[in-house]
Amino acid sequence: MDIQEIILQTNNLSESKEFYNQVLGMNILKETDQSLSFPAGSSILTFQQSNVLAHPTYHFAFNIPENQIQDAMNWANGKVELLSITAKSKIADYQSWNAHAIYFTDNNGNVLEFIARHDLKNASDATFTPAAIKCISEIGLVTDEVPDFTDQLMARYGLTLFSKQPRQTNFAALGDDHGLFIIVESNRCWFPTTVPSEKFPLKVIVGKGASKQVLEFN
Repeated sequence: MDIQEIILQTNNLSESKEFYNQVLGMNILKETDQSLSFPAGSSILTFQQSNVLAHPTYHFAFNIPENQIQDAMNWANGKVELLSITAKSKIADYQSWNAHAIYFTDNNGNVLEFIARHDLKNASDATFTPAAIKCISEIGLVTDEVPDFTDQLMARYGLTLFSKQPRQTNFAALGDDHGLFIIVESNRCWFPTTVPSEKFPLKVIVGKGASKQVLEFN
């Protein structure tokens, strides 16, 4: 699944601009008084100003070159505080997914992830910067009933279960290494934090050309 764009809510657009542009060094693709977009490889990350939602927070992930997780960690040090996975490591080792990842939070409290998926064979010799991001590869969706919601998405949009992730009653993944919907039960903490997942409005644009679909979640 190709995630073309995710559109999220923020209470502070100016702080989001400072974090993503000044701290992470991501270019600004488009800016208005009410929205702000950044290119993320083949995807677009967009924030919209909200004055009614109480602290909207999300989880999303960026695919990076499969050989650059250590490079990404070195680059991130001093810019953001990487979240600990264990007492000794800040790198998550997803053996069944054949991937490694690091996590940090942004100014909004969103849980961000850089993930190197080794089965994609997209290694790079270039110095790691945000320009190395391949795409937005995950967006978290929160629901009170994971099994029912998962079935609905599969039936409505023709999505399939991620072959590397067994389906659980409180967790499911739809898509593939290029793009995933991470479906979690309400109040399940976003890994690797103690931040409980909550439902907030978001829009996801997936697919290309005639297969393009716009999914809205509230």
